[in-house]
Amino acid sequence: MQKRKVAVIGAGHVGSHVALSLAQAGTANEIVLLDCVKEKAAAQAMDIDDCLSGALCGYSVSIAAGTYQDIEDADILILAFGRSRRAGENRLDLFDDSIRMANDIIKQLKSIQFKGIMISISNPADIICEYIRRKMGWDRKRCFCTGTGLETYRLLRVLSRRTGINRRDINGFCMGEHGNSGFIVWSHVYLRNTPILHIHKDAFSADVLDKHAIQEEVRWAGDMEVENKGCTEFGIANVVNQLVADIFGDQKRMHPCSVALKGEYGQIDVAVGVPCIVGKNGIEKVLEIPLTAEEQEAFIHTCEIIKGFLKRADEVQ
Repeated sequence: MQKRKVAVIGAGHVGSHVALSLAQAGTANEIVLLDCVKEKAAAQAMDIDDCLSGALCGYSVSIAAGTYQDIEDADILILAFGRSRRAGENRLDLFDDSIRMANDIIKQLKSIQFKGIMISISNPADIICEYIRRKMGWDRKRCFCTGTGLETYRLLRVLSRRTGINRRDINGFCMGEHGNSGFIVWSHVYLRNTPILHIHKDAFSADVLDKHAIQEEVRWAGDMEVENKGCTEFGIANVVNQLVADIFGDQKRMHPCSVALKGEYGQIDVAVGVPCIVGKNGIEKVLEIPLTAEEQEAFIHTCEIIKGFLKRADEVQ
């Protein structure tokens, strides 16, 4: 059986659920968990391994705690380190703590020869991933973050609940920062193959498709989850699982990942959530889609926020 090895750095809520999702779906057949608290990684691996003994899981998966040396032959590395957000904090409030942790991890990564694909989740996601990519000197196609994948999942959930339309019959995505400046690309949202901007005003009541209200629901969903349960974990784990599955399966599907831009959308020196084709090589193409003037303005705004924090990153002690 072909090896599909994934290493996960960070065995907290998110990292452990990423590992669980990969194992239960059979996406990876070898998983290694790393954490600064080694005993925690070992306990999480054991707990997930117990889960795999159940009758409903028919996949053969090896999962264990490991070291950085175990990352060398991994196909994919997932970064899920960092502390949880506290009530009232946004993702950018994690910046200083996450940069310090990233610097420790960069030292370890430079001591090994990892040749695979890295996907980062650690918040603030766009900034941390691009900071690590630059320090490691990695090509953008093999070092990116989940971008606005989770916001996109939330968009589908909110639209489905409001309209009664099955999520599978809704197409759309978000762009920009994985954070408060991210935005819904309304010009590319479709309900049952009909552009949402062209839906007749009598099809739904005005409040159902109130775009401002929907944007706010999507934007603040993570804050609500953090305030009421202490973290977000299940949705992002499935975002990662889908990315990993499409890499291993060379599916060449579109995902709104955060990747370093090289002139696309008129932007350079910034990594931000944009529609990308994902396959066996990681990011195989950045799709440049037409944006409305309002969407282009929102995109420039979100890029400026990320650029500002990237400039600050080297100043963190």
